[in-house]
This record gives sequence, C-alpha cells and structure tokens, in this order.
Amino acid sequence: MNTIQIIYLVLIFITVFVVALVILAQFNTRPLQARLQRLKGDAKDQQDATDEPVWVSRIVELTGPIARLSLPKGGWEESQLRIRFMNAGYRSSSAPVLYFAAKTLLTVAIPGLFALYTMISGASIQPNDFLMIMVGLAAFGYFLPNAFLARRIAYRKREIFESFPDALDLIIVCVEAGLGLDAALARVGEEMHMRSPILGEELHLINLELRAGSSRERALRNLALRTGVEDIDTLVAMLVQSDRFGTSVADALRVHAESLRTKRRLRAEEAAAKIAVKLLFPLIFFIFPSMLLVLLGPAFISIHNILLPTLAGQ
Repeated sequence: MNTIQIIYLVLIFITVFVVALVILAQFNTRPLQARLQRLKGDAKDQQDATDEPVWVSRIVELTGPIARLSLPKGGWEESQLRIRFMNAGYRSSSAPVLYFAAKTLLTVAIPGLFALYTMISGASIQPNDFLMIMVGLAAFGYFLPNAFLARRIAYRKREIFESFPDALDLIIVCVEAGLGLDAALARVGEEMHMRSPILGEELHLINLELRAGSSRERALRNLALRTGVEDIDTLVAMLVQSDRFGTSVADALRVHAESLRTKRRLRAEEAAAKIAVKLLFPLIFFIFPSMLLVLLGPAFISIHNILLPTLAGQ
C-alpha cells in the first residue's frame, strides 16, 4: 500500500466520522422533552430551544475564512437569496456563512476526490476528458447547496400549505367567539405549535411584530414574504381589503379556507392519480423480472435437467 492510498483511506475515514457526528447531533435532540417544553409554555425553555447548537457555532468559526471566498461583499441581505433563506426558515446570521462555505468546499472537494481516485486506481483518461469531468464535478458541487435549499423551501411551503386551512378554521372560531384578529392570530399560533411547528412559528412572529408596534398590514405582508406561499399572499391581500372596507373578516376567512381545502384535496387526488404511472417503471424493471424468475425458474431448471438430456440422448 503506497502513500497515496493511505491518504485516500484517511480522507474516507475523516469524512465518515464527520458525517456520523453530524447525524448523532441531529438525533440527540430528545424530541419528547422538546414537545413537553412546548406544552409547558415556558418562555425560557422556548428561547433555549431556538438557540443555535454549539456544533453549528464551531462549524461557522471554522468555515468562516472559506465562506469569504464566495460570500458576496455586500448587499446580499436585500437580494433574492435572502428571501430564499427566509422561505427555507434560515434566519440565523450563520446561514449564509454555512451556505457559501458548503459551495466552496464542495466545488473543491468533489473534483479533488475524483483526481485522487484517478491517481490511486491508475485509470487512463484523456486530458480533455479529464478536464471536462473536473469542470462538471466542480459545477455539480457548486450547485448542490442550491438544490438542497430549493428542496428545503419546497418542503416548508408544502407543510405550510397543508396546515394552513386548519389554522384558518381555528382563526374563524376565535373571531366568531369575539376575539380580535390580532388576538386570534396569537391564540392560533400557540395551538398550531403541536400540529405544525413551522406554521406556529410564523404566526408567533406575527404576534411579536404586532407587539413591537408594527401595523397589522405590515406584519401580514411580512408573513407572506417569509413563507413564499401564493395562497397566503392572497389571504393577506384579502384581509387588508377587509380591514380597509370594514367587511366581515370571518366570512372572508371562511371562503378562503374552503378554497384552500378544495385545492388541497385536488392536489391529493392529482398525486393519487400519478401513482399508477410512477409504479409502472419499478414494476417493469424490478418486480416483473423477479416474478418471472420465481414462476418460470423451476420450469427452466426441469427442462435443462430432464428434457434436454433426453433429447440429446435420442
């Protein structure tokens, strides 16, 4: 075993060890205790739950110099990327550092690993092909955090969209019971923490903005900006118009909740209708050959052991 192979094995060991530590830190959050703390409603516990883990702060300190290689110099806070971070639920100041550090590291690490593997295996690759592969792997590593962020945004939007009709029903009940819209949003935000923590957090942020002195219209528009869900943007516009013209808020919420519920049902029916097409390729390429092997395998074995020798003897 030469020196290059030893270095390659050490890099694999370090990578697997770091990934195992990250997974262990993620699964060591004790979700049962966190849920009991949310039920208890202790403000101090909630503040501790929202703080960043220690390992995140350490990673930010280590990757800070690397993130500066691709971090924009200034003005990115007002850019579309900042809105995407809010839509993904990353409001911490460490989010851009980790994001651009991951871009830089993956852009360099993936082609480096491929070059190291090529040197160890001794594969002969033409210089032009090797250069194209390196450029492609660098581009893949650079855009991989973008794909992760887009998937996180899609998951968050889907969670908010599926839980929002239930929250609207609770708001309607609170408004018809005599509460104001601000008090109803605060109450529903507390109740939705168990059903949908993401939506409960967004409603809680509305309550904090209203307590800080922000207007209801500004707080609602900030909700639509943070979530990025089109239906919430429509609801915000409807609530602003209802507030301006003095129409019934409960009736407007009921109509919008019914339309959201209908849209959610249509999406579920669309997903159910796509199941047959999505199952077609696994059935053809994986399940159907296995069934043929199980059903016709004994017959072919019998033909090979009995019929073919008999025909050969004749």
